[in-house]
Amino acid sequence: MERKVGTVSRGLRAPIIKEGEDLSQIVIDTVLDAANSGEFTIQDRDVLAVTESILARSQANYATKEQIAADVKAKLGGETIGVIFPILSRNRFAICLRGIAKGAKKVILMLSYPADEVGNHLVDLDLLDAKNINPYSDVLSQETFEELFGKSNHTFTGMDYVNYYKGIIEEEGAEAEVIFSNNPRTILNYTKRVLTCDIHTRVRTKRLLKEAGAEIVCGMDDILTASVDGSGYNDKYGLLGSNKSTEDSIKLFPIHCQEFVDGIQKKINILTGKTIEVMVYGDGAFKDPVGKIWELADPVVSPGYTKGLEGTPNEVKLKYLADNEFADLKGEELQAAISEYIKHKDEELGDSMVAQGTTPRRLTDLIGSLCDLTSGSGDKGTPFIYIQGYFDNYTK
Repeated sequence: MERKVGTVSRGLRAPIIKEGEDLSQIVIDTVLDAANSGEFTIQDRDVLAVTESILARSQANYATKEQIAADVKAKLGGETIGVIFPILSRNRFAICLRGIAKGAKKVILMLSYPADEVGNHLVDLDLLDAKNINPYSDVLSQETFEELFGKSNHTFTGMDYVNYYKGIIEEEGAEAEVIFSNNPRTILNYTKRVLTCDIHTRVRTKRLLKEAGAEIVCGMDDILTASVDGSGYNDKYGLLGSNKSTEDSIKLFPIHCQEFVDGIQKKINILTGKTIEVMVYGDGAFKDPVGKIWELADPVVSPGYTKGLEGTPNEVKLKYLADNEFADLKGEELQAAISEYIKHKDEELGDSMVAQGTTPRRLTDLIGSLCDLTSGSGDKGTPFIYIQGYFDNYTK
């Protein structure tokens, strides 16, 4: 009988994972139990994804604000520092800011506007036009900003992040000053020691600051790259990808991800004879049309994945074939012609007209986004995602 279902993404319910538990074995047991219950049959090229949060938790990859402070002080000197371009997030940045402020005497907090890097808005873009403010050139003090636009309120949470962040700095014993600018070099008018907190633009920001004469430039990815006073760490991403754990600590992005996914792939192959792909995923890479928030606040969608997930899709556009190559066909004849075309398509379609509009993104970014949307970020209790049929096409 002809199969009527294509790609299926399933959230697998799992126990609550605690520090030190053997997550690899828990993942394997969960998948095999779900398959044995009749939910699905394990097949070659299925995709098993594990959320980064649960891996980091099992690794006990945590740090306190005191440990962050110690590293910030050691690397930036402990006096006046510029903290520039943080995202507006209590979950992602607030505890990091506590540690940063605790490691300095004064913090010049420079916020990008009208929005942060991932789309959290401080002010509506239309208001900038109405007030004749150019965000590409104008530098605003907090006083000027609030005279022009009033207190900032986040679209969904209602948080006034400007004063919230300023309050955090002061609570940790540092003097605080807030300015608004989109030019990283602006901060050098206040201090030559800078911690840049942007995520995806951090390499360019660091380069511009160094070229402009900064004495010390660190990114979030330079803090806690090694253990400090017994802390967790991430040798590649530092504080990037971290989340709030408690009011005084964070959970860092996981480490040893490649060993983790390769190990699970090997064990499942031994147990079932099937070769599935395995990945660790965090944020998806998609944008909310209402809040204008780009979801990806992690440094990457997937910090570890098996080799079968390398590359981008190599697909043809069915509607293009139907409207052009086989415009004179319909029904079963059209179906047969398209199926035959797919079977003999080029191994690398590149910029061929027949491939245009087929989402030229990395497989890990596409699949990771699907996983993030499937698992959600709340109480679904499905930190493992099992995907089938992703690599199928119309002929399968």
